[in-house]
Amino acid sequence: MGDKVRVRFAPSPTGYLHLGSARTALFNWLYARHTGGKFLLRIEDTDRVRSDRKFLEEILADLKWMGLDWDEEPVYQSERFDVYRKEAENMLQAGKAYKEGDAVIFRVENGRVLELDDLIHGRISFSTDEIKDQVMIKSDGSPAYNFCCVVDDAGMGITHIIRGDDHISNTPKQMLFYEALGQPPPEFGHMPLMMGTDGAKLSKRHGGVSVEEYRDQGFLPEAMANYLMLLGWSPGDGREMISLEEAVGIFDIKDMRGVQSKFDAQKLEWMNGEYIMAAGIEELVPLIEDRLVSAGMDMSGVTGEYLAKLVTLYKIRIKKLSEFAGLTDCFFRDDFKVDEKGKRKYLDREENKAGVRAFADRLEGLGDFSRENIEKICRDIAGEMDLKAAQIIHPTRMAISGKTGGAGLFEMMEVLGKERVIGRMKKAAGRGGDT
Repeated sequence: MGDKVRVRFAPSPTGYLHLGSARTALFNWLYARHTGGKFLLRIEDTDRVRSDRKFLEEILADLKWMGLDWDEEPVYQSERFDVYRKEAENMLQAGKAYKEGDAVIFRVENGRVLELDDLIHGRISFSTDEIKDQVMIKSDGSPAYNFCCVVDDAGMGITHIIRGDDHISNTPKQMLFYEALGQPPPEFGHMPLMMGTDGAKLSKRHGGVSVEEYRDQGFLPEAMANYLMLLGWSPGDGREMISLEEAVGIFDIKDMRGVQSKFDAQKLEWMNGEYIMAAGIEELVPLIEDRLVSAGMDMSGVTGEYLAKLVTLYKIRIKKLSEFAGLTDCFFRDDFKVDEKGKRKYLDREENKAGVRAFADRLEGLGDFSRENIEKICRDIAGEMDLKAAQIIHPTRMAISGKTGGAGLFEMMEVLGKERVIGRMKKAAGRGGDT
């Protein structure tokens, strides 16, 4: 097999990279890398009106983001119209096609049965009686999809075509073109399409359809690649977490399942959370910093050490990087958002304010503002005032963060620092009935 394997991914730059297309690219890449073959790109930009350079750049960026690289320079169909016309002319000369106005049409011979040993589905048969004559060159001079696809795949030396089930109906038409060109057809493998959890075609209501949307939400590329490869294939040992590098070593297209895969956005979120938890702080800090800047946080004076402490505290609490800014705004500004319901519950009672005031007063004399020392003072005061520790912890959390949940309170206080913490506690608790 070795370097003889040549597969391709053929995006159309008429929109963003769809999750289903990303999955197709991923399986082609895995097969090429597993066999030591080549993974090629062909840009299907024959639609000059709808094709847009910005979409192409985004598609290529998304592939790189997912960890997929390609061999050789991409082939652009828009630059090969002369090649398609020449091949069509040869077919006309050989009597295999005819003209209808300016269009060139391939003559399909009826009464034949075409058989395909699909790499995923097994034997599939087609009758040419169900295939009408095929347009090769349209009347406007542009090539028809099935024709230029075959001309290019033959020219690129493609040995295996791995694509979605929605292309099965194209396969017999393409087999006829290979035959007419005197070229051996490649091996075909058709993957069941990716559906939503309700079994319907994947759409925005299932949580988004483009890779770009998930990048924007703060998904890690490793999580996206891992999740997509499990939709139709598995490592076979019950594991769900597997890296691209590991998958390359064991992937075989023959292990792919011929049943529909359901895309579950919640499962992807869970997996992304697992990858965030496992990621190194040095890897996450620059990603988080970019998001904080985008969210309008004032990062002047924020040290790398401060950010690293924050990321350490919160990376186990987020499923997406986009959630970080909303959870940590109190670490970057004093006018943080306040949960009014939580404020009423925890800070409107005088006994709670009294606890926060006593806690703040005691903290002022603390030299080493560490979580251990802060916690000891909190529990000492609770005992002295005959309160449960929670009766001080919850109001204090509201006072310093405006939230009812988050990282451990004492860890938060240590990171925020003594002056900031005491100032906020005193302001929130006020004196007497003030807030």
